[in-house]
Amino acid sequence: MVEQFPDSGRAMGGNTPEFSVAEISGAIRRVLEGTFGRIRVRGEITEFKRYPSGHLYFSLKDEGGKLSSVVWRGTVSRLGLKPENGVEVIATGKISSYGERSSYQMVIDRLEYAGEGALLARIERLRLRLAQEGLFDAERKRALPFLPRLIGVVTSAQGAVLHDIRTTIARRFPLPVLVWPVPVQGEGAAERIAQAIAGFDAIGPRSGVPRPDVLIVARGGGSLEDLMAFNDEEVLRAVAACRIPVISAVGHETDTTLIDFVSDQRAPTPTAAAEMAVPVRAELEAGLAQRAARLRSGLERGLQLARARLDRAAAGLPDLPAVVENARRRLDDRAYRLDLALPARLSRLRDRVQGASDRLPTPHMILALRRAELDRVGTACQQAMSSLLHRQAATLGRLRVPPAVLVAQLRASKSVLAGAAGQLESLSPQAVLERGYVLVTDRAGRPLAQAAQARAVPEVIMTFADGKVAARPLEVSPGPQGRLDL
Repeated sequence: MVEQFPDSGRAMGGNTPEFSVAEISGAIRRVLEGTFGRIRVRGEITEFKRYPSGHLYFSLKDEGGKLSSVVWRGTVSRLGLKPENGVEVIATGKISSYGERSSYQMVIDRLEYAGEGALLARIERLRLRLAQEGLFDAERKRALPFLPRLIGVVTSAQGAVLHDIRTTIARRFPLPVLVWPVPVQGEGAAERIAQAIAGFDAIGPRSGVPRPDVLIVARGGGSLEDLMAFNDEEVLRAVAACRIPVISAVGHETDTTLIDFVSDQRAPTPTAAAEMAVPVRAELEAGLAQRAARLRSGLERGLQLARARLDRAAAGLPDLPAVVENARRRLDDRAYRLDLALPARLSRLRDRVQGASDRLPTPHMILALRRAELDRVGTACQQAMSSLLHRQAATLGRLRVPPAVLVAQLRASKSVLAGAAGQLESLSPQAVLERGYVLVTDRAGRPLAQAAQARAVPEVIMTFADGKVAARPLEVSPGPQGRLDL
């Protein structure tokens, strides 16, 4: 089709018509939009940019060329997928021109993945990148609680998935279920699922809402495109960051999505996820009953064994009254022997003391010995004096000492002898008696040093310096100023 351009005025340079820039731009735009209309273009997204205004700009390319494209802000939420560089898509829209820059572009209002091959390639690239970051490591996966108090579910409010989860939990172990309804496919599904997971994880003690102990993210089966929301990177990172253990139950048993790798447990179906979350109450009760029976049986056996050991120990113990009687007899025997041994011991000790006392010398013997000793000392002194005088006389005779010197020496010798005689006299018992002391003895001449000894004999002998007096001890009575009078 050839469009007839309006006459723009006087021709310049022959028959060549003259046009304005706006006329040419408008004509080209009308030709493009009228020729192509609404089209679908297949290509790989490249040079993707998101501007602050909300518009998206990118190019679609293949082996033969590149087509500039734009998605207006009001259309972004209805695209059907999130544009990314390197993703092969089928774009639906129209061709239009931009006269101010002399360029044309495709205005896109819908995007689709270009077949399963492109989807699988995109999923594989994301899987490898997240695996390198460690999001799939087994060390970071948390164990499921044995018996949760509350179960959180992220799934669609419509459909059989939520019904299957609720009925399975009610059948196995009735527990409360907290549901966060979200779309599970289509536009904005991935963002809503990620927000629900993060919302459950953000529940705190002051929020007024109970916090689940385990989280189930589930949906029914579908095509690869239907399950793409659970291959979205935002959803995967929300699951990895969630502090609540997560069970993924997406699709049927043969379906696999990336959320299965990052979640803490993967269930083949939503029903299996509910079975993983809670145990069977009847089985728990039966197990408890069995353990209680085994515990009672074990306690009974333990008591029987303890009772048998106690009986054997009691049989081996001796007769307590007989043991006490034997001990009493031994005690009586030792008491009788002690009563006999103590007087005998005292008698032996008394005999030994008496024998030692008998061997002691009597005062008469002591006085006689002292007198004999004094006589021997006096005789020895006289003999020594005579010998000394004879030697001095001989010496004087030889030396012819003057008489005055001899008289002085004699006087000195007399003084020495007088001092020795005084010392001997002070040591004499007779001198002690002359100073007012009395020697008290019994009739046998044994000295009595204590009043108790004097009261134990019928008569005492008191020896004074000038003689002896016999006396009979009287009863002791306290005298004035604490003295005792006989």
